[in-house]
Amino acid sequence: MKSGTSCETCAYYYYDEEFDEYICDVGANMDEDDYARLLESHQSSCPYYQNGDEYKIVRHQM
Repeated sequence: MKSGTSCETCAYYYYDEEFDEYICDVGANMDEDDYARLLESHQSSCPYYQNGDEYKIVRHQM
């Protein structure tokens, strides 16, 4: 997770009704090697974080 951000604002974080919980959808797009590298990395922020706020750019332009 990036400093100053959280999973709740990430575009990949969504509610899965089948599991009845919130999950990160990035894992579905990774292969086994990518996932292993992510788990072994020592970085404190998520390299896949993407702000889910669609209006951030619009507010910035105002």
